[in-house]
Amino acid sequence: MRYSRLTERIAGEGAAAWDIHYRALARQAAGDDITVLSVGDPDFDTPAPIIESAVESLRGGATHYPDVQGKLTLRQAISGDYRRQGLEVDAENVIVMAGAQCGLYAAAQCLLDPGDEVLVPEPGYVTYEAVLRATGAELVQVPLRGEADFRLEPAALEAAITPRTRAILLNSPHNPTGQLIDAAAWGAIAELCRRHDLWLISDEVYAELIFEGEHICPASLPGMAERSVVISSLSKSHAMTGWRLGWIVGPEPLIQHLTHLALCMLYGCPDFIQDAACAALEAPPAELDAMREIYRARRDAVCEALAESPTVAAIRPPAGMFLMVDIRATGLSSQAFADRLLDEEGISVLSGEAFGPSAAGFVRLSLTVEAERLSAASRRLAACAERARAELSPTPASEAQCL
Repeated sequence: MRYSRLTERIAGEGAAAWDIHYRALARQAAGDDITVLSVGDPDFDTPAPIIESAVESLRGGATHYPDVQGKLTLRQAISGDYRRQGLEVDAENVIVMAGAQCGLYAAAQCLLDPGDEVLVPEPGYVTYEAVLRATGAELVQVPLRGEADFRLEPAALEAAITPRTRAILLNSPHNPTGQLIDAAAWGAIAELCRRHDLWLISDEVYAELIFEGEHICPASLPGMAERSVVISSLSKSHAMTGWRLGWIVGPEPLIQHLTHLALCMLYGCPDFIQDAACAALEAPPAELDAMREIYRARRDAVCEALAESPTVAAIRPPAGMFLMVDIRATGLSSQAFADRLLDEEGISVLSGEAFGPSAAGFVRLSLTVEAERLSAASRRLAACAERARAELSPTPASEAQCL
């Protein structure tokens, strides 16, 4: 039997990137002691007041068809949060989706046509390619340099713009590197979008997990509200990955188009989940600040554990729940090292190359286990790297430090 050409566009390396994670989970299920650092799923429970709100909503009968765009009270809570960031937005500029991933897919479907080009910094999140290619658009990778700690340079974006460029897709704080786009860079990017009449798609799911620096929503910049599509969720900030609740903020005509798409794809998100999201936004649980500080402490624990390694170096991220580790001195590819680390040490990480060729020689480590276990895993990672380096050459590797 024949399948559509879409099936070819949504498969490939992005989907295969998770193979090592599934292998780690299979070993864990078989009883092996595996430290899973290959996925960004918070190890915290959703705060109890949010859970109780959903239970109360269910018992109250919120089991019927929801508002396809999202219930008004939730959209008002979301828009109010953005107004506090300086963005002029109301409930009609918001649609509720089944998570940020769903929001990305829906936004791409409503913004892009076959042949359009979308600039995306790489390394970048592994699903971006499939999301964009599903529309027939082309992902144009803009390399981030490991030597510059994977910080985005607006000039590199400008150099990649062609007459076919339709949009720029950015993620700040960034997955996989944890880097932030600063105010000066956002200003330069906004100027590019205005001058070249481009959409800016801003993936902001890690905006609440910043340790140093500040989050800037590009839609708040002059002339950007009408061309910005802001996508976020409660998944990372509130430990709600399994609830599948996210949103898009954008110009009202786009929200109308997205509502039409949601009507034939989702028919809205369950009311009881939306009620829980209202509780999360209207009365932020005290656990949120504590979770952010725990991620900060975990980041510091990894950096400290790797600081004296002569073979590997960690790039210290200012935000997020991930950390990139430079393993180039081992002489192994990122994937070969990740496979060896799982086989020999029972630790799963993702190959940097899964996120793009500029991350060759790096692996991504998730800050999703307690600090003590994370420190131990980091030391074992360094030991594995040092064994590989010794096999490559008897010459000691040059000293490296946590950057």
